[in-house]
Amino acid sequence: METIFIAIAIIIYFLTSNTFFIYNFLYIGTAISLGLFLMAKNKSYARNIIMLAVGSYILIYVGIMGHENMLMSGFWYYLFLGVFEAAVIHYLIAKIAGPFLFGRGWCGYACWTAMILDLLPYKTSKNERKNWGYVRYILFALIFCFVAGLFIFKVSDLDLIMFYLFIIGNIIYYIVGIILAFKLKDNRAFCKYVCPITVFLKITSYFSILRVTVDKQKCIECNKCIRSCPMDVDMLNNSRKRVNGTECILCLECVHSCKQDALKI
Repeated sequence: METIFIAIAIIIYFLTSNTFFIYNFLYIGTAISLGLFLMAKNKSYARNIIMLAVGSYILIYVGIMGHENMLMSGFWYYLFLGVFEAAVIHYLIAKIAGPFLFGRGWCGYACWTAMILDLLPYKTSKNERKNWGYVRYILFALIFCFVAGLFIFKVSDLDLIMFYLFIIGNIIYYIVGIILAFKLKDNRAFCKYVCPITVFLKITSYFSILRVTVDKQKCIECNKCIRSCPMDVDMLNNSRKRVNGTECILCLECVHSCKQDALKI
């Protein structure tokens, strides 16, 4: 994993000539690698450490201190400007191209919204899944239209507006996420119904190389893996069309819960 991020750092440096990306990706790669080492040692807090290390770095250092909008509004903003920096690189690696390799691993190991939501008491859903998935598409379209409107109407001080959007947007995400978690008794309710980034992730993660699969010969169908999954994925089905299959965040809760050692990544 460290090697992968070193390679990414070198490639992005040669594309941008910006030394920041060397330190940026080395930090993220090291944080993830150390966390995975702790996971291999069966430390239950390992994934939370990765999320806090990476998520808080992007939120506080890159976003707030660096005045970079790393939300979807920032992605559209920099993309319309034709600037291959900041949010554009972040989205290409973590949320558009990267999921072909690691699916929704971003959601399970680096998201600064989920790093807080995962600390709440409802690790798995206590209620049946709602048919509210359309909300993410509405929000996706609204964000795109809003940013496009800023350019169409030639609004001034766009950099400042984008910074405030980042701050206000994150506050709203946290408030909505926490309310939904307690209302639905599900830490990941925001991820399932509201998060607009999943519009990108659902497409590419379908083809993810890294996947959790079940060995039918070992499985006794006790359903512990399904009950332990925070994203309601049908882990007993190896098909890419399995229920909620594109929402697996590679948290490996299902793998750890299986006493038959029937699940592998």
